Amino acid sequence: LTDIYNARSIKNVARLKLARWFNEVEKLGADNFYTVIDTFKTHYDTILNFFVNRATNANAESFNAKVKAFRAQFRGVTDIPFFLYRLMKLCA
Repeated sequence: LTDIYNARSIKNVARLKLARWFNEVEKLGADNFYTVIDTFKTHYDTILNFFVNRATNANAESFNAKVKAFRAQFRGVTDIPFFLYRLMKLCA
């Protein structure tokens, strides 16, 4: 599976490689992989969109984690504009 994501493939090639991987896993009969396969099948088109320009939302997720950590550190903030100012200085 890692090889599929690391290879520079176009969307249709990736679709074929993922389908082959699904078949291999189903042949193995590994029950713990069925949940993974079901998740992939549910989000198949979204996952394949990664191969269009190889972009992820990792930066946005990282920023959200920083905001949550910063907010947890300063619980009970009453001065919202100052909180947003500090957040901007911290993350900008």
